[in-house]
This record gives sequence, structure tokens and C-alpha cells, in this order.
Amino acid sequence: MKQLDYLLDRITMYRLVLYYLILLILVAFLISLFGFSSVNPWAIILTTVFILSVSYVTNKVFSYVFKVPSNVESVYITALILACIITPIRSFNTGGIGFVFFAAVLAQASKYILAIKGKHIFNPVAIAVILTTVGLQQSASWWIGNGLLTPFIIIGGLLILRKTRREYMAVAFYTSSLILITFFGLINHSSLVILYTQVFLHSPFFFFAYIMLTEPLTSPTKQNFQIAYGFLVGLLFPPQLHIFGLYSTPELALIIGNIFSYFVSSKERFILHLHSELRIAPSIIDFIFKPQTKLKYAAGQYIEWTFSHPKTDSRGNRRYFTLSSSPTEEALRIGVKFYENGSSYKKNLSIIDKSMPIMLTQLAGDFILPKDQDKKLVFIAGGIGITPFRSMLKFLIDTKDKRDIVTFFSNSLAEDIIYKDILEDAERTLSTKTFYTLTNLDKIPTSWEGGKGRITSQMIMNNVPDWKERLFYLSGPHSMVTRFESELHKMGVQRTNIKKDFFPGFV
Repeated sequence: MKQLDYLLDRITMYRLVLYYLILLILVAFLISLFGFSSVNPWAIILTTVFILSVSYVTNKVFSYVFKVPSNVESVYITALILACIITPIRSFNTGGIGFVFFAAVLAQASKYILAIKGKHIFNPVAIAVILTTVGLQQSASWWIGNGLLTPFIIIGGLLILRKTRREYMAVAFYTSSLILITFFGLINHSSLVILYTQVFLHSPFFFFAYIMLTEPLTSPTKQNFQIAYGFLVGLLFPPQLHIFGLYSTPELALIIGNIFSYFVSSKERFILHLHSELRIAPSIIDFIFKPQTKLKYAAGQYIEWTFSHPKTDSRGNRRYFTLSSSPTEEALRIGVKFYENGSSYKKNLSIIDKSMPIMLTQLAGDFILPKDQDKKLVFIAGGIGITPFRSMLKFLIDTKDKRDIVTFFSNSLAEDIIYKDILEDAERTLSTKTFYTLTNLDKIPTSWEGGKGRITSQMIMNNVPDWKERLFYLSGPHSMVTRFESELHKMGVQRTNIKKDFFPGFV
């Protein structure tokens, strides 16, 4: 799993979904080409190319009109999903061409028109299919639900769930939908074997959950709401469900879930320009932005930053960065670490000027301070993972909220230590404690008085006698977080007393 996580960390969530969809289209083409499917193989290619072309042009037009940075990955992903669920057309002379055309146009247009303050309300594919069904009396067939494609759908889908950490959402969906499907099967005296075979091998059951349900911009950002969202959509998913003569469809179930998601999720979306930057370590820069409208967020949360730039590599033009600023500060601040062979995103960000726009969407994260002010805390940070703790401590300092906090901060080199001013201010004004340790033993200064080597369970127990009473926060490189989570479990710390900073996309 460590090797798998390492590979997944090398690619953004969006690129993973994009490659997954391309693979499904190619496999579907090959299955049809060799006669294992009733779908015409060349119709698959024709429809896919047509939808991609219409989607690209439509998005360009709306991006220009609304003066919003274009997300090419999003265009392609939406187009490929449509190609997977709309019955492929054999030629441009068929009546289905209008349906395909308008579905592609509406899917892209919905991202700009059906939005409040720039925030998507509905899944673009789902709302496009709903509108074309009403207007043209043609609907999606979800032809991708083919038994021979199922293994590819499941394997790729599980990688997406692993990447996005939305397993609970999918489990909630599967649980509620299967309960209701079984209920309808029993009252209709259907064979459950046949029923389950139909659901698992000849329906969009898996594809829908992996691709449509987990779409980040129209699903909740907090885990408890994600579970409720998955459960709600699962209840509405079974085709046997009908109310006042209206039968449920996957897209209708998702649209209703989107409405729930909108009301329980953050609605902020901004286009910002750089105000200033500050190099706080040899390879770390603090980027400072001053939005005209104040962003409402909790200390420790992250947000998606879309930065359109030339020659975008496989890691895309979107990243999730934790806000290192506090909600009490006027400016937004993010600390970014740069590497020698960094992505095109990082390379262009390092030379950003004040004329280049960055779009902020999808504020999220449960890595926030507990409501119980008496709860004792331990912060464990590795390198740039200190950013959410900078946000939390600055917030506590400004609000004069005194809490019992012990921070362990690990870095490779002494010059890599950042935000020391905030850590020392918190010690002075809030009586928190901070322990520093360096892991590059060959380059530790002779004057160094802190710890040496990795943060260990023994280090915790030696310096925090009441560690059993505390809530642990882990933030840093994925390998460090997983390693120390395992250490805490061995110490006897319950899972409910461990919080990990996680955000999807390239870490």
C-alpha cells in the first residue's frame, strides 16, 4: 500500500480520473471490435471525438464570456463521462446527434450558468442529461455498465477512492442502494441472484459511484456530510423507486443529492492575484493574497487553487493547499515547498506575477480545532506540514483562546524550520510547548539544542506524560503521517483520537 500511495501521490486526482476514463473507452472499443459487445466500436470513437470537440469549443466560449480561467482537464473529464453513458451514434445522419450535441453543450454551460457566486450546484453530466431528457425526450443508456468492463471499472474506481479518501461515501451509497434494491426484489418476488447479477454486471452501479458520486465540486467536503450524501443518493438510485409516477434514474438521484450538498458545503469561489511573496526557507515561499471579499474558513482547512499555465504536465493545473493564514487575518497565505524537479504548476507558481489570476474553489477539511476548548492536543508536523498548525496557533493567539497544546516539529535541516515566530509567540502568550527535531544527522549545527532524528513514540511519552488524554493531529509527508499513525496505534491511542491532514490531489 505504501508503494501504491507513493505512485498515487505522483499524479493529481483529476489526471487519475482522466486516464481512467480514457482506459475505459479504449477497453470498450476493443471489446466491441472483437465482437463481445453489441455496441459498434467505431461508433464509440466517433461519439467520443464529437463530444470532446463540442465540449472543448463550448468551454472556450463560456470561459471567454465569463472571464474565468479554463480547466481543460475538467472539460475532458466531463466529455468522456458523457461518452461513457450516452449510446454511441453510428453516423452524423442519425437522430441521436442532436441529443449528443446538446448534452455536451449543456454539460459545459452548466458550470458557468447554473452556479451561484461561481460555485457549481449540479453535477454537469447529470444536469445535462436531465435537461435533454425533458427537452428532447432522449436519455442516457449508461451503456458502460457492461459485464466485461466491470473488472476495469472496479479496479480503476478503487484507485480513485484510495486517492480521494472517499471510501465512506461509496460504502454509504452501496449500503443504502443495495438495501432498497433487495427490498424491492423481495416484495416483487424476484430472484435475488438474477437481480444482483443485473445490478453488478449490467448497470452503472460501480461506474456511477466511482466517477459521478465522488465528483469533488458538487459533493460535500466534510466526512459526516459525505456519508449522508452517499446514503441519500443510494436510497434514490434504485430504478424501481418511483414517486407520483416519476421513476428514479441515476442522474436524478445525483441531482437531488447535489442540492443537499450545496446547502451543507462551502459556497466561496474567488479569483485572486498575488499581493506579495516571502521566502521563509531556502525552498519554501509564502504567497500572500488579499481578497476583496473576506473568505470564511476554519483554521486548518484547505482549498483548491487553479492556476492556468502553459505546457501543463501530467500533474495538472490544480492543487489543494492548506491555508497557513488564520481567519483572523485579512490576507490569505499559503506556504509552498519547491523541489528541484517540480511540476509545471510549481515551476510557474515560483515565477508568478501580480497579473496572473488564480481561482480558489472548494474550501474543505475536517482538520480543525475541536470545539471542546478543554481538550488537550498534540500537534505533530513534518516540514511543510506545519502550515495548518500555523493557522490554528495564529487563530488562538489572536482570539486569546488558551489551550493545552504540545507541538513536535520535524525538519531535515535547521534552515528548513518555518513559522518559528508564531510557534514562539504561542509559547509566550498561550503557554504552549514546542519541540524541534532534525532528521539530517550529518548536518546538525553544533549549537543545536533540539532533538535529533525522527519523531518517535518514545519522544512523545518522554515529553508528554499525559499523552493518553490527548487528541493527536498529524500533518506532513504521506509516509510520515502513515508511519506515525501506526506508532500511535501501537501506543494504544484510539483511532478517534487521531486526526490526519488530508487533501486530494498532488501532495
